[in-house]
Amino acid sequence: MKRLLCLAALAASPVTADPAIILTPDTTQDLQTTPEGVAFAPLSGDREAEAYFAMVRLPAGTISPAHTKSATMYRLLVEGEMTHAAPATDAATIGPGADYEVPADLPHMSACVSATLCLRLLYQDGPFDFVPVTP
Repeated sequence: MKRLLCLAALAASPVTADPAIILTPDTTQDLQTTPEGVAFAPLSGDREAEAYFAMVRLPAGTISPAHTKSATMYRLLVEGEMTHAAPATDAATIGPGADYEVPADLPHMSACVSATLCLRLLYQDGPFDFVPVTP
C-alpha cells in the first residue's frame, strides 16, 4: 500500500509557481471506455504515450485473456473482488484495500469476480499496452 501511495505522489502534477489543490468531482472525469467495457479515467499522464496514473472500472465478470504489459503496473483495489494469476496457476481472490504489482513482461490473467463492478487505482511506469500471449 505504501508503495502505491508513493508512486501516486510521484505521478502527481508537477509543482508550479503558484501551487493549488485540484479537485475533480467524479461526474466530470473523462472516462475512456474500451470495446470490452473497461473504463479508464486519467488522473495524471497520457496512458498512450507515457507513465500514467488512472482510475479503472471493470464490469462484473470481466476476464482478461493471458497477456503481458511492457511496463510494470501497480494497483490498489478500491471496490469489488478480483483475481490475478500467471496462466496455469491458481488465482487468489483479493478485495478492497489490496494492492498488487504485475512486473513488466510477466504473462498474467485478471478477472473481476464480484457481482458488482471492480474499481481500482492504477499506476503504470510506461505507456499502456496489452500484448496477448498463448497460455
